[in-house]
Amino acid sequence: MHRSVITIAALAGLILPATAAPDDILGTWTRGDGLARVKMAACGSDICATNIWIKDPVEQKEKVGDKLIFKIAQKGDGWEGTGYDPQRKLNLTATLKATGNAMTTTGCVVAGMICRSTQWTRAN
Repeated sequence: MHRSVITIAALAGLILPATAAPDDILGTWTRGDGLARVKMAACGSDICATNIWIKDPVEQKEKVGDKLIFKIAQKGDGWEGTGYDPQRKLNLTATLKATGNAMTTTGCVVAGMICRSTQWTRAN
C-alpha cells in the first residue's frame, strides 16, 4: 500500500502543472538584444538585478553596478510587485516570469500607462 501511494503521488506530479520556484529568476541573464547582462540575486529581503556587463555604457546610458531593486512575491507562475531604480530615482510596477532558460520582465510607470517588456536568456 505504501508503495502505491508513492506511485500515485509521483504520477500526480507529472499530471499537475508544476509551479515555478521563486529561485527560478535568480542567476545570470543576458538581455534579448545582447547588449547587457545582469545578475539576479537576493539583497536582503528583496531581489536585485545588478548590471555585470554592458556592451556600450556611453550609448546605453547604463553602467556595470547599476541595479534595480525588486520587492516582489510569487503570484501564479510568475512574480509581481514593485521595482526601484536608484540611479534614475524611478519607481515602477514589476512582473517577472521565468520559464526554463527564458525570462520576461515587464515594468510600468505613470500608473501603468507606460510599460516596457524585456526578454532575457539565462547565461551559462
